[in-house]
Amino acid sequence: MRAWPVVGIALMQAFLLAAHWFIYYTCISFWQTLSPMAVLLLRISLLLLAFTFIPAALLAFFHANRLVTLFYRLAAVWLGFLNYFFWAVCLSWLASFALAALQLRVDKPLIATTLFCMAVAASLYGLVNARILRIRRITILLPGLPDAWRGRTALVLSDLHLGHMNGDGFSRRIVALAMRLNPNVIFFPGDLFDGIRANSAALVEPFSRLAPPLGSYFSAGNHDEYGNAAHYAELLSRIGIRALSNEMVTIDGLQIAGVSYGDSGSPIRLRAILESLHLDPGRASILLNHVPSRLPIVEQAGISLQISGHTHSGQLFPFTFFTRRAFGNFTYGLHRFGGLQVYTSSGAGSWGPPMRVGTRPEVVLFTFE
Repeated sequence: MRAWPVVGIALMQAFLLAAHWFIYYTCISFWQTLSPMAVLLLRISLLLLAFTFIPAALLAFFHANRLVTLFYRLAAVWLGFLNYFFWAVCLSWLASFALAALQLRVDKPLIATTLFCMAVAASLYGLVNARILRIRRITILLPGLPDAWRGRTALVLSDLHLGHMNGDGFSRRIVALAMRLNPNVIFFPGDLFDGIRANSAALVEPFSRLAPPLGSYFSAGNHDEYGNAAHYAELLSRIGIRALSNEMVTIDGLQIAGVSYGDSGSPIRLRAILESLHLDPGRASILLNHVPSRLPIVEQAGISLQISGHTHSGQLFPFTFFTRRAFGNFTYGLHRFGGLQVYTSSGAGSWGPPMRVGTRPEVVLFTFE
């Protein structure tokens, strides 16, 4: 079993190397007028860039300093550009083959230049779009909701991925926004941390300024568990955020539960946890469950509303299609599964490339009716 991580890393590195070679081969094929020096510089540059993200990610898991942070950020940005350059070269070949099949003039330099410019434009747009937080306001009706909760608001902060990319400055932005919205309660449905080596205490310190009257509640996502979940829970407790690890609290009659990512993945384990909570099916309940999955089990347990994240709504086109394929309607937004309502947030942060194309970062403000 210990060999699997090494094999996985090796396969990812091999794929990245192949993608960079494909870009190099396309460039010298479509721009045949490149000088020998330009070709040499292109070859060296792409070879070096091919070995940036995997080493940067590994360093980020074991070290936390400014140099590692800078290296990781540059590598992550390049990974985003690589995504669109890769699709640009694929489309360049498809376009040239299609024009040739139609017996039309094939201007390879024009085709490649146009598509590479579009790739740059998409990447730059993604960088800007990912830093513009949207506020999504939703009014929600929960059967059995206590009268005391009607008109109250809950702020959902999902997938912040605090770490080398989203640092304490990002935390301060989120906190400032939360203070303006002034919710009655705050929910963190996972991936608050990126799971890498970082000064976690400094990253969450700005959240100590938040003091919603009904409290703040967190459940662990997969990235939280990649790091030290127990350490994160302790840090959050110090600043007034309660980590719900397979447990439930009742606040003014509303049942609020949280299940950790690792336990929610097993149907047997999830069913046992929800049964152990002894929920009152006649009263409204909210479950913080990072991934919008295992919904039949959650509905059978009598949960009124599940709040999830994880999907990032796909984060980057065309991966939005793959995410939709995996999670269907529950990739994003508010949907029903029988008597259960599920809200999946696209999240406020990002993982890997700090870009969003085809999706938007958000915080969500629920108003209960």
